[in-house]
Amino acid sequence: MLIYEYLPHELARLGVVAKAAGLDHCRIAAQVCLARERAGRARAAPSEPHHLSELFIAELRRHQWERIAGLMEKERTAAYVPSHDSRAIRYETQRLQRLMAEVAEAVRSGVAAPEIWRHRVYRIDARPTAGSHSPDMPAPVVHLMAASPGEAAVRAWAIHGRDGGLYGRGGYRITSVQQVLPEPGEVF
Repeated sequence: MLIYEYLPHELARLGVVAKAAGLDHCRIAAQVCLARERAGRARAAPSEPHHLSELFIAELRRHQWERIAGLMEKERTAAYVPSHDSRAIRYETQRLQRLMAEVAEAVRSGVAAPEIWRHRVYRIDARPTAGSHSPDMPAPVVHLMAASPGEAAVRAWAIHGRDGGLYGRGGYRITSVQQVLPEPGEVF
């Protein structure tokens, strides 16, 4: 049974908490502004076919940066310290409880041995093949969880490449696969 070590919302929250560690009020405020701008750009972009989207990720990050800024203001701390953030601690506790419950359920079901996978979230961009695209049709973007960029491309094509699918009806091909969660350089 496949069990994800981190779900997308957990990756987004943990990434912000890790990036915020040690930052002062000014740097946190700058990150809040950047997160709001990113969420605004994501709201203006064409919608994606899945819940896991640029907008979903941007809003999760924006919410975390605003929450941390509010906590620092309330607590009047000079720098953000994750170990003093009761909500960040609760998030990690909930993640570990979810993992334990899913492993216990997998063992109880006896269907297959539990496998804990450390998947990432990838952004998959597609572009039209030559002569097959209407100029006013936006290029599709999807976000998927996968173990590697290659697996993300294969999964995207399996889901959207069939006749009538997102890629099939516009004559698209996958042109890039980028890891977005955790952000490159973040290690958990």
